[in-house]
Amino acid sequence: MIVVDRLVKTFADAEGKPVHAVDQVSFSAGVGEIVGLLGPNGAGKTTTMRMLATLVAPDGGQAKVAGHDVREAAAEVRRSIGYLSANTGLFGRLTPREVLVYIAELQGCNDAVARAEALLDRFDIRKFAHVACDRLSTGMKQKVNIARAVVHDPPVLIFDEPTSGLDVLVAQDLFTFLEDMRERGRCILYSTHIMGEAERLCDRLVVIHGGRVLATGTLAELRAITGRERLEDVFMFLVRGAAA
Repeated sequence: MIVVDRLVKTFADAEGKPVHAVDQVSFSAGVGEIVGLLGPNGAGKTTTMRMLATLVAPDGGQAKVAGHDVREAAAEVRRSIGYLSANTGLFGRLTPREVLVYIAELQGCNDAVARAEALLDRFDIRKFAHVACDRLSTGMKQKVNIARAVVHDPPVLIFDEPTSGLDVLVAQDLFTFLEDMRERGRCILYSTHIMGEAERLCDRLVVIHGGRVLATGTLAELRAITGRERLEDVFMFLVRGAAA
């Protein structure tokens, strides 16, 4: 469902010199699979996800989402994904119900109202469904954003730090939801700094640093590569080795 082949994105620094934010990155994610994208700040995770969501154009390499090329079929890619970024905003004057109905209609759903109502219940938003989004708490806004991302039931979910602003109970509900989505055959690319989340959710892991992939595999495979047991120790071994 996601195939990334030697993807490249280069920006210019303050002096105009090229900075390779994403440098020959390759990985894949399949049907019914949660793949974790791990790396320190500035590693290239968000830029990679933004390219997959067609928000940033690659400078090199190829990427396909649900069989659609991110360059040549951007509209088809957007219809196939639910994308949640760390800075996704809401329409402040609209209520959660209005946001969900509006997004579902934009995605061409004939049953937009029914989809919105179901998600208001699924994410326990109903008691705030009539409140303008700019009056919601940070955690409640994030729940609305998650519902917004999945209202059209896309085959691919791209989630960048989705538990930001969520308390433990709400985060656990999100994990259950994502596990349900995996059981339903959805492909999920999941970026997080919280190793416990990755250990619980992810079938495979991609560790990225300095724009390059350091290692990919299951947790068992990464343990075998590094000789470390805890994912946090596996991660530190790979990143510190790359920086040495």
